[in-house]
Order: sequence, then C-alpha cells, then structure tokens
Amino acid sequence: MPQRAPVDPTAPIPQQSPYWASIARLGPIVRPIVPRLVMGLVVALAASALALAVPQVLRLVIDELLRSGTQPAAVWGAAGVVLVLGVLEATMIYLRRVLVIEPSITLERRMRTSMYDHLQDLPVSFHDRWGSGQLLSRSVADLGFLRRWLAFGAIFLVVSISTVALGVVLLFTLSWQLALIFLAAAVPIMVYGAIFRRRFSLATRRSQDQAGDLATAVEESVHGIRVLKAFGRAREALEGFTEQARHLRETEVAKARHQALFSLVVTLLPELALGTGLVTGIWLTAAGHLSIGSLAAFFATAAAVAQPVEASGMLVGMALTAKTAVDRHFEVMDATNTVADPEHPRHLVAPRGELAFRGVRFSFGAPGAPDAGRPPRAAGPRSEVLRGVDLQVRPGETMALVGATGSGKSTLLQLVPRLYDVGTGAVEVDGVDVRDLPLAELRRLVAVAFEDTTLFSSSVRENVLLGAPAQEGPEADAVLAEALEVAQAQFAYSLPDGLATRIGEEGLSLSGGQRQRIALARAIAAQPSVLVLDDPLSALDVATEERVSEGLRAALAHTTTLIVAHRPSTVALADRVALLRHGVVEDVGTHAELLARSDHYRWVIASLPGEPRDLDRDEEPDLDTVFSEEAR
Repeated sequence: MPQRAPVDPTAPIPQQSPYWASIARLGPIVRPIVPRLVMGLVVALAASALALAVPQVLRLVIDELLRSGTQPAAVWGAAGVVLVLGVLEATMIYLRRVLVIEPSITLERRMRTSMYDHLQDLPVSFHDRWGSGQLLSRSVADLGFLRRWLAFGAIFLVVSISTVALGVVLLFTLSWQLALIFLAAAVPIMVYGAIFRRRFSLATRRSQDQAGDLATAVEESVHGIRVLKAFGRAREALEGFTEQARHLRETEVAKARHQALFSLVVTLLPELALGTGLVTGIWLTAAGHLSIGSLAAFFATAAAVAQPVEASGMLVGMALTAKTAVDRHFEVMDATNTVADPEHPRHLVAPRGELAFRGVRFSFGAPGAPDAGRPPRAAGPRSEVLRGVDLQVRPGETMALVGATGSGKSTLLQLVPRLYDVGTGAVEVDGVDVRDLPLAELRRLVAVAFEDTTLFSSSVRENVLLGAPAQEGPEADAVLAEALEVAQAQFAYSLPDGLATRIGEEGLSLSGGQRQRIALARAIAAQPSVLVLDDPLSALDVATEERVSEGLRAALAHTTTLIVAHRPSTVALADRVALLRHGVVEDVGTHAELLARSDHYRWVIASLPGEPRDLDRDEEPDLDTVFSEEAR
C-alpha cells in the first residue's frame, strides 16, 4: 500500500537544540499558570521538608530514651509531633494536586486548540508534506505528555533536587564522615547521567517520530480498507505495518534498557554507599564519635534522600521526553503560512464573477507549492506545470477545461481559491488579484467541488451547509433544499434519519455518486460568484449529469463556472471550452469551433472515456432494455 516514507530507524536524528533553549520556548505559553505551578511547587517542597524533619525527631526521641530518668510523656509528645508532621505532609501532597492539575489540563486544551487553529491556517502545501499520523501524535500524545510533565515531572524533579540538596546538608550535620561516603556515590552517577541523557534523547526522538508514522499507517489503512480488501493486499499491508511496529518496538526496548541501566546505577551506588556507611557508622558509634540517635537519624535521612535519587531515572527520562515533545510541537507551530492575507487588502463590493488568468506560471517547489519548505534532502524536482496561462471567463459563463493528462487543468483550478499561489502572473476576480483579497472573502466568493470528494463525519445537513452564509433557520432550510434539488441529491431525504443522518467518516457510508452529489450540493449552497469544479460529476450517467447541469444553469445563472471536463457530455454542456496543452491555453472556443479547427482538440475528445452507467440513479432501470441488451 502506498505510504509516506516512514522514519528510518538507522537514520541520524536532526541536530538537537540545547535542552534549556527548548524548554524556554514554553515560557510565554506557561506564563498564565505559573502562579499555580509555583504554589504547587512550594507545597511539594514543604511536603519534602516535612518528610526530612521526621528523622530529626526520631534522633531526639532515641537519644532521650537512652538517657536515665526519661518521662513517658516525652515519648508520647515526640510521637504526637511525628503524627502531626505526617498529617501535614499528606495535606501538602493533596494541595499540590489541587493546585497544578486543573491549570495544566487547561493549558493542554489551549495548546491543542492553538495547534488545530494553526493547522487550519497553514497552506495545503504543508499538509502535502506531513503525514496525518505525525500531526495527530503531536496534537494528542505529545501535548498530553507535556501536561503530565508540567503537573508532575517538572515539579518532582525540582523537589527531588531540593530534597537531595537539603538531605545532604542534614547528613553532614549528623556525621561528616558518613556524608562523604554517601556523597562519593554521586560522582559516577553524574558521569553516567551525561551519557544517559544523550542516548535517551536520541532514542526518545526516534520513538516519537516512529509512533507518528505508525499512526499514519493505521489511518491510511482504515481509510483505504475497501481498496486493500478489493485487491487482496491486506497481507502486504500487515507486513508493512508489522515492520514499522517492529522498529518502534526496538526503539522502545532500547529506551527501556537505557533507563533500566541508569536506574540500576542510581539505585546500586547509593545502596553500596549506605552499606559502607553502616559499617563505618557502627564503628564511629562504638568509638563514641556518634550517638545512636544520630546514627539512626542519619540512615533515616539517607533513605529519604535515596528515594528521589532512585526516582531520578524516571524523572530525567520524563524531562528529556518533554524536551522532545516541545521540539516536535514547535516544528509544527513554527511552520509559516505562505498563503496569507494581504497586508493591504482590497474588497469587492458587488462581485460579478469575472475570472481571468494573466501569464500564470506555477512550479512545484515554488512558494506555496507542495515541495516548498521541505528539507534539502527531501525536496522534489522543480516541475513547471503551468507555463504562462492566459484565459478570461466572462461573468455567468460556464467554461470547460480540456486537455491531456498532466496538462495542468486541476492545478489551474486550485489557484483560484488560493489553495496554492501562482509563481508569476496573476489570477484575478473582477480585475482584482486574488492575492489582494482577504482569504475569508475570496473563499466566500469561490466555491469548489473536486472529483475526490471529502465529506465529514457529521449529518448530511451539516456537510451541505458547510460553506453556506446562513446555517440555521428558514433561510438555511431553503438554501439546503435548493442545493439538494440542483445536485440531484434528493436521495438524502430517504436516508435512515433523513438530513440528520450521519454519513460516516469521509462519507464512506455513501456510494461514489452520492458523495459527489452531496459535495456538489455543498458548493451550490455556498452561493458563490465563481464555482470551480474538478470533474465532480464523473460518477453520474449522462442523463443525471444533464439534469444537474440544467439545474446549475437555472440556480446559478449569474455564477461563473470553471469546470475540468473528462467526458464529451460535460464539454458539450459548456458555453466555451479552453484547450490546455503543455501548461498553456492553446485555443478557446465553443465545442463545435474547436472540433472544426483543432487537431489536438479532436484527439483529446476522442481519447476521453465513454459514458459510465450511474449505479446510483434515482430511477429504476428499464429491465426489458437491460435483458434485451444482455441477450444480444
């Protein structure tokens, strides 16, 4: 199954930015919730300090018990102090969760909404380059991880560092000899920590990219399940998916091994230090250099310090994964929109729908085209599709674009609503360059319907009224009814829930002809001044196409229509025909005029496919005719 090239598991990872440079980019985004995060950090630090205070109370209790004449009340008092410290610690932990969970979830929602808004704003050329799974993993998985890191990982990393620092100070106050032994274990941990950070960062980036590719593979397979089944390619698709999943598994196992080894180091070395310290501490106590209470307090404090040290592997891993998530997030957010609103916009007060192409040239690889912005190693070859198109479509006229495959017909259409921008020349509506019109205004003036229809997982009504000026009320109902009638899509009323029927993801619950008619109704409901159609009636038979065309003429009498024609019947219904050849308009005229004077036009018309039978027609077939044809 054709797919975007997945991440090569052996390919070098792009140059990584410094850790703090990446994390600092979150600053402006996180700023609104910083007060809550700081309060959460403060109460977490207080909980840690309370945990470290318990061993100090134990030291006093033990030393007091060993003295003669100790009163029971003193012991009960110390136990009460420990109980109060425990209750306070639990309260601080509760407050930390209350303080940080809600704002971090709110931040995640804002970042996700902002990314979705940015994705909607980015040009089509950006989406040509990016797999949907990569964008999905960045907007869902990465942002979810960032939320967990802000609410848990970052706070506990600071708390752990502070706990270790305060704990080491307390250890030195109890016994500097034992503290030095304990501190000696930190040197190899720091050395190996630098190695771990580099290895884990690379593995994390590769893992997240591979997960994005895997999500893309799943989405493409689900959307293309009919093709896979029809061609019997499920096994090949599974083999490709299995290979990608194997690479991801290997990367995740490598990550786990790095983290396990780091955890081994940070757990084993402090334990060895504690064992050595225990022998030394007993000797110091026996020699009278250390009290029994201080010895007990030392090891209780060391245990409290060892816990965050042992958890450091997980916390450092979270911090490095968060850095990768930040980098991946801003890879999308830093993408610039090459098809943007003009700095000094012009407006059309009373649009007539006159459409003109003046010296239009377009190359893939130029700004706004699919190859633009790719890394050098991924850039495609520059291919000039349009080589100076000059064409004028009169207001209210229907013009058909005809040409051999690869002549640039579909590309020319996509320049009108600025799905891509011209390289040189201009596309004009009523004499105004479309690049000088605000995008929102231009796309209200121009409606589109393509051969490869895209419908959304919502009701028929919502799909048809997607671009309509009014989407509620009697006016919207009238527009909806007219659009369905013109597009010959009355079948929608007989669906299980009528116009409220949810048509399924990408409209795959409908047949091809039904999808095309719903998409055409959507374009009609937008009530445009210019209608751009890329062979949107290919699944209809001639009779249905003729009824649709007649309806379009009546309902959109003042609408300029530019249509790519792949069938002779579509060409014959147009007012004029433009013949494209090698990226230029070779001739313009009526169908009859071009047949009379152009050899290339006659060849193109002769090569157009025959008229298909529409399997979605509303009328019942004439069975006598069918049977007689089969008998012959």
